[in-house]
Amino acid sequence: MRAIVYESNGDASVLRLVDRPVPEPGPGEVLVRVAVSGVNPTDWKARRATPPPAGWQIPGQDGAGVVEAVGAGVDRHLIGERVWLWEAAWQRPWGTAAEYTVVPVRQAVPLGDASFDVGAALGIPFLTAHRCLTAGETMPGRLHPGALADHTVLVQGGAGAVGNAAIQLARWADATVVATVSSAEKANLAAAAGASFVVNYREQDVVEEVRRIAPDGVHTIVEVSAARNAATDVQVLRAGGAVCVYADDGGGEVTLPIRPLMAPNARWQFVLVYTAPAAAKAQAVADVSAAAAQGGIRVGAEAGLPLHRHPLAATAAAHAAVEHSVVGKVLVTTTGEADAG
Repeated sequence: MRAIVYESNGDASVLRLVDRPVPEPGPGEVLVRVAVSGVNPTDWKARRATPPPAGWQIPGQDGAGVVEAVGAGVDRHLIGERVWLWEAAWQRPWGTAAEYTVVPVRQAVPLGDASFDVGAALGIPFLTAHRCLTAGETMPGRLHPGALADHTVLVQGGAGAVGNAAIQLARWADATVVATVSSAEKANLAAAAGASFVVNYREQDVVEEVRRIAPDGVHTIVEVSAARNAATDVQVLRAGGAVCVYADDGGGEVTLPIRPLMAPNARWQFVLVYTAPAAAKAQAVADVSAAAAQGGIRVGAEAGLPLHRHPLAATAAAHAAVEHSVVGKVLVTTTGEADAG
């Protein structure tokens, strides 16, 4: 099979297209013929800083494809199943930037009629968004239509991948969603994703606008830049609300006022999808799958998530695009079976 491999850390130039034997699935594993691999910031960050666990690494946590073989103890009826993949390369060398990968069976989730493009976009962004939307004290532990009908959610950075995922999941669960953006172009993307209200923080007062929409404050905040937005978050959070921080854009440290957060019993929840509680992650996988199956998750510019496609041989360019904060979803087509979103 063709695969992208790196053997040392560095910039995108360390990525090489090589021929490797197709791996054999071990006990409890499945072999998946990958159609589309999704690229996330965690991929280039790991490539730069995390030594390959086996002396080599195929990058790519997310992807979608077809089960071709199963290991011992796995139901053979899964062969031929269209699946989406999550955390394929987490503490394992077999990522999704290859024509085949092997993953534990629980990390190959039936995709149903959803496209491979949708499947490759689900993993990290949507599982992260799910955690942000369910970790708060006033938030439900699972999402489904109606679960957030009485909730208002603020998504800081609504045009990003996780921001888009949070908007789509929250709207699928019937929340009122307020998204902040930095430009008219990004405002259009957040609106296309389904945001109920969009605030351009460069032109509008976010506190004033959010308080106008939600006089009692918002139930939870999906936060990409706590260092920049902490003062705003404190002022728009309702009693019992939570700020769920999933990234450190804009700075690695945050200062919080104690008294203004004590009175409403506010919660600051930090989110890393890889180390999220097992039960929470299992629920996220189930809910995200349900949302995709029900048409609640879309990709493409019409869904606020423009697609940027690269062939497997151009994975380095795909990594560079994500590293330079391209707006939208970067996909690597690993076989001729990619399908439109």
